[in-house]
Amino acid sequence: MAHLEYIRYEPHRAMIEYRSVQWVREVSVRSIERLPQIFWNDGQPWSEANLWALEMGRNRDVKIKTTTSLMEHLHKYANWLEREPIDWRHFPKNKADRVLVRYRGELVDSRDRGELCPSTTTARMRAVIRFYRYCAGHNFISRDAPKWQDKVAVLRYFDTVGFERTLLRITTDISIPNRARPGVRLEDGLLPLTSEHMMELLSFSRAEASQELHLMLTTGSFTGARLGTITTVRVSALEQAMRDPKVPGMWIVPIGPGTGIATKFDVSGDLILPDPLMKQLRDYASSRRHIDRMIKASKEDKSLLFLTRHGKPYKPTAVDREMVELRRHGRAAGLKFLQKFKFHQTRATYGTWLMSICLKVSSVKASIEFVKRSMHHKNEATTFGYITFIEHTQAKIDVANAFTEAFLGIKNRLTEAANA
Repeated sequence: MAHLEYIRYEPHRAMIEYRSVQWVREVSVRSIERLPQIFWNDGQPWSEANLWALEMGRNRDVKIKTTTSLMEHLHKYANWLEREPIDWRHFPKNKADRVLVRYRGELVDSRDRGELCPSTTTARMRAVIRFYRYCAGHNFISRDAPKWQDKVAVLRYFDTVGFERTLLRITTDISIPNRARPGVRLEDGLLPLTSEHMMELLSFSRAEASQELHLMLTTGSFTGARLGTITTVRVSALEQAMRDPKVPGMWIVPIGPGTGIATKFDVSGDLILPDPLMKQLRDYASSRRHIDRMIKASKEDKSLLFLTRHGKPYKPTAVDREMVELRRHGRAAGLKFLQKFKFHQTRATYGTWLMSICLKVSSVKASIEFVKRSMHHKNEATTFGYITFIEHTQAKIDVANAFTEAFLGIKNRLTEAANA
């Protein structure tokens, strides 16, 4: 099978000295840590894909996380190519035999069998199409090859002042749509846990999961921070945290550009940590377990709070592996809500809890503004989704209660009629 490897890319330029070519380090171009590269089973590199990754990695507008995600999807495609086997440039006149059409069919079948979730299927096909557009633009494959048929989709929307606008979008006839599921959902389409389930989760993770995963889940549940933010928290940030002057028992930890703690869209803001959580994190930072891991870490990673047992920063794949084990043990222990639990649900849980509290003590406008800043949302529409979710949930509870009362009334009348 194909291999996905991560390298440290250091740019060099050729210089001719004494009639021989010398490769000299290019100091004006930045290096790239963990640049993903794909190699075929025989050890040969997939040069076109690797060049695509390099160009994205050198583009400061594209995060390395995005590059890694796209290459991981492309790696799955490379595995499929070798299993078939089929050349990635195979585009005959017969549409059913074209490589992309066959791969699309494989993805749809995997989705229908439950092996891939719909969103993953859509993202994987989108990544492959994006790669082929790059190849066609650089003449790695013929632009005239019958890869797909482009279609223009017209999207209608209303702007902030109520005027109707249209947006043109180019799509293809081999894209895999991921239609929205019915019902109200929060950011990233996930549902929050109930307060009871959240406490059961943290109690279970304390006993069954690693100390690091338990602290990550606790931090996510009580701050709403994303996993990418939590895994980049620095010990120095905890040491330099300040008391919140307006809210007793809370600490302020700056995050975003310039702090060493990552945020989505590079948003600057603060994490608000309650006293008990701050104490847990600081106790862990000074524990023997953390110090042993810090000793193994490289110089630039020693300041991280969460490190693997090898002294490496936590990556999403490492957290995912531990989450798989947590779900497996949870199901065995009878915690059914853990069957499809995802880490990001801690954020949805925190946001719902925080919005519910704010709505009880303040206006809707003030609540939206406070929750937006606390959760570092890019726009208010995402924050407003929490209000909509809470309203719909309460409406369902009211309907269920009314139905129960009506049902009991009917049952009582039937019992009285039977006894008459």
